[in-house]
Formats: sequence, C-alpha cells, structure tokens
Amino acid sequence: MAGMGDMPMRPRPGPPMQHRGPPPMARHRPEPIDREKTCPLLLRVFTRVAGHHDKEEFAVRGKEPKDEVQIYTWKDATLRELTDLVKEVALPARRRNARLSFAFVYPDKNGRFIVRPVGSTFAYGGRGDDAKTLAELGFQIGDYLSVAIL
Repeated sequence: MAGMGDMPMRPRPGPPMQHRGPPPMARHRPEPIDREKTCPLLLRVFTRVAGHHDKEEFAVRGKEPKDEVQIYTWKDATLRELTDLVKEVALPARRRNARLSFAFVYPDKNGRFIVRPVGSTFAYGGRGDDAKTLAELGFQIGDYLSVAIL
C-alpha cells in the first residue's frame, strides 16, 4: 500500500464529463406552519373591480382605499384560500367567469409604493396560481394585498 498516494488517477471510461451550467433552481418550499400554535397575521386586502388600485392611492397612511377587507391568515395561505375568502365579501368575485388578480403593495426603499402582480386565480378553480402561497410569492408582514376582480 505504500506509495499509493503517488499513483496518478486513471480517467473514467466513457465520454468526458460535460459542464451543463448551474443546476436548476429548486423551488424553495418554506417549512409548514402549525396553524394551531402559530399566531395569524393581519392581511389588509383591497379589492377593486376591473383592475388594481393605483400605487398613489396608498401614498398617505390612513388614507388607503375604502374597499378594505381585513383577513387574519398565515404566510402559508394559498391564493385559492384567499380567493374563497374574497368571494365571501365581494359579490363580483362570485361570478362564474370571474378572474382574481393578486398583487403585493409595499413601499420601496424611498418610501414610494409599488404594486407588484404575483398571481391570479379563477373564482371556481381550474387554471391559475391556486396552490401558490404568500410565502412562496415573497410576501412580507406589513405588505398590503390588492385584488383586482376581472
């Protein structure tokens, strides 16, 4: 066994290894939340028919749009769960062909609000982003949720 460290390694048989670039990004799945033990967060939801609210409507604290719904939920809530909750309070969201578009509203580093679309669902399931969670979409506590009912 003496001198084994001095022996050159033989190349592997077969075609040479090919570099394919970085491995594909794995979708980060946050840890599941125990809803029995974890306190829910307050999600301020602003609904509007035919489009999202303009970012200027959020510029003055305390003067946000009047069509607000406050929902207590968790960061692992899916867009389907939120769709079903919005349907309970917004009649237009109950239409058979209604589509709900979701956007996070939050201030940028300069304090100006940004409305960032994050997904959409259909009132009665099917196509869409039903299974995406707030956490997967990058929600941070304190963000508002704008829901456009189309």
